[in-house]
Amino acid sequence: MDKAELIRQQIQDSVHTKQAMFEACGRDIGRAAEIMISAVLEKRKIMWCGNGGSAADSQHLSAELVGKLRQIRPALASIALTTDTSFITAWANDVDYQTIFSRQVEALGKPGDVLIAISTSGNSPNILAAIQTARDLFLDTIVFTGKDGGKMGAAANAVIRIPSNDTQRIQEGHILTGHILCDLVEQAIMD
Repeated sequence: MDKAELIRQQIQDSVHTKQAMFEACGRDIGRAAEIMISAVLEKRKIMWCGNGGSAADSQHLSAELVGKLRQIRPALASIALTTDTSFITAWANDVDYQTIFSRQVEALGKPGDVLIAISTSGNSPNILAAIQTARDLFLDTIVFTGKDGGKMGAAANAVIRIPSNDTQRIQEGHILTGHILCDLVEQAIMD
């Protein structure tokens, strides 16, 4: 495959996945928005976690809520659990990596807060542990994952399964989903 064909194919694959998202995920995205809007209107916080590219997405989307997406508005309580490198490296070194997020949920989470867990496979042990801790502490949970959902597919109040098995397409769907959610939250608090 030549370079131009590869570029065309990648763009077409991305467009196809995004077009399929409304039917596959629209209702779940709406449910996730309701959960987030309820939390921010009650002055609760939204926590995000993920590994690798999903960690970067967690940071990006949390920043959209604390800062702004489209307009200047009151700041919203949101934190990416991926950003405390001192805690993450100490805990992973001294205890284990599997509980780096669940330990932070235990420390920071209060009933009514929201944990948004991002995993393309849906099987990340440290993400699954964070979801379980969140549920134990009566936090609402939202999951972004891929087509089959993995083990996380049945573990949350809202599960958004991007209709693809391709990691790149799933990640692109996750960032689109996150932007939609942040936009809906921002609109709700500005109305």
